[in-house]
Amino acid sequence: MPGPIVTEGDRVTLRTVERDDAAHLQRSCTDPRIRHSLGSVHHRSREQQADGIEHWVEDDASVVAVVCVDDEDAPPGRPAADETTPIGSFSARHVDSDRAWLAYWLRPEYTGSGYGRDMATTGIDYVFAQYGVHNVSAAAYDFNEASRGLLAAMGFTEVGRRREARYIDGGYADEVWYDVLRHEWTADRER
Repeated sequence: MPGPIVTEGDRVTLRTVERDDAAHLQRSCTDPRIRHSLGSVHHRSREQQADGIEHWVEDDASVVAVVCVDDEDAPPGRPAADETTPIGSFSARHVDSDRAWLAYWLRPEYTGSGYGRDMATTGIDYVFAQYGVHNVSAAAYDFNEASRGLLAAMGFTEVGRRREARYIDGGYADEVWYDVLRHEWTADRER
């Protein structure tokens, strides 16, 4: 069950990650509809995922949240399990430096409905509001046109490419790098 609210968007709520969210987070490394886009090559058991929460979620240099869709009548803070639906994950690593690294995913049944953009913009707004980072960087594999399109639509600039960077599902994929500077993000959001 996701924890209390970190921040809210128009359609999604970013909530703290709790140990019992391991089953939800495990999807990112097991479901081939998600894991190939993320470049996950190693499967993890639920116990391994729960142990990983302590390592990468509870790190002060990371912002990690479960992305949820809350029922309209759910109370603020911590609704009951049947009043919120976990639909993905958002993370920004290295928020203690001047350049944060973004990663996100949605369950396949929630893609193409605007949740991805709301999740990403809400999370990035939060990172720029709470941390002194100069830019937010992200990468997407060349075959992941949805994620690449989302980054471009949000004002990210393609800044590089690592050719044949990862062996995924029987072939090598290029990794395309993007970033957005704080002043670019802020100017775009003010329009």
